Amino acid sequence: MSYCHQHNLVDQSKAEADRRFGIRVSLPSGDTLNRLLGDDWERLHWYADEAERDRAFEDMRERHGYYRKTDTPTQVLEKIVR
Repeated sequence: MSYCHQHNLVDQSKAEADRRFGIRVSLPSGDTLNRLLGDDWERLHWYADEAERDRAFEDMRERHGYYRKTDTPTQVLEKIVR
């Protein structure tokens, strides 16, 4: 399968790795985006090791440059282990 963007490529050495460390992304209760996504919306991101998960967690917590100055992201991030 061909991919359009480099960030979509799968690192074959990690493709079959057991991914036990995760980040749950959800929205706070009462968030207006829940009207579109539903009150039970969440996304799970899994990582092979705790250090990789923690780096991704810090990156997700950062206010990224594509937000407008008036935007206030309200996502809830939670570290999880399975």
